[in-house]
Amino acid sequence: MDLGLNGKRAFVAGASRGLGYAVALGLAREACAVAINSRNPAGLTKAAQEILANTNSQVVPLPGDVTDPQVPDRLIQQTAAAFGGLDILVTNSGGPPAGKFEDFDDQAWQNAVELIFLSHMRLIRAALPYLRSSPSASVLTIASYSVKQPIPNLVLSNSIRSATVGLTKSLALELGSEQIRFNSILPAWTETERVQELMAHRAKVNQTSVESEIAKQTKDSPLGRMATPDEFANVAVFLVSPAASYVTGVALTVDGGMYKGTL
Repeated sequence: MDLGLNGKRAFVAGASRGLGYAVALGLAREACAVAINSRNPAGLTKAAQEILANTNSQVVPLPGDVTDPQVPDRLIQQTAAAFGGLDILVTNSGGPPAGKFEDFDDQAWQNAVELIFLSHMRLIRAALPYLRSSPSASVLTIASYSVKQPIPNLVLSNSIRSATVGLTKSLALELGSEQIRFNSILPAWTETERVQELMAHRAKVNQTSVESEIAKQTKDSPLGRMATPDEFANVAVFLVSPAASYVTGVALTVDGGMYKGTL
């Protein structure tokens, strides 16, 4: 299937590693020009070099911390200047610390709001003027399947990511008449650095090993394993592509059957 991505212009946040990197690489493989962002300049440069080495697409690394209120606008302006516009926005960030409700004070909650809600909102707000000029505008917010099925010891993520999904659905309804599509994608456990960190936290709390915690977690999936980043990215790339032109307002789980609900 031709996804219709050749020549499209995309921005992907949180793309120096993990899911964001996999999505950026997937878009570049489909001949998108891709701007990638991370607050880790060294990791971002390495990611850009790897994507360039594996594709023939233009890749622009844009370092910056999206939790800084001034940064999202700058990143989007730099992307539009580099590419002459913007067609695709993928908002993404690392997750807040693991822990239980009583582990966190007000500042921890505020930090989590900045990281996994307001960063998405600010990137979308900055991108809208450019997306309005695109014939195939698409926004994808990366959240977590925890918005449907809360994950133990991740109360910050469970709570606040729901706001991002609510925003995405609201904008799909509000801006659909302008032909801008908004979708959320909800990954479950995927083989990323972030998941390794969470498994290490569980192993410490439970006085077990990382390997045993991973083995326990994979039992939640009927497929008996975690996803690979490429498996997640394949779905994300389709959702932002013109091939999915009638898909908007969706919160799609990519979870190997770990979510047990029917809706």
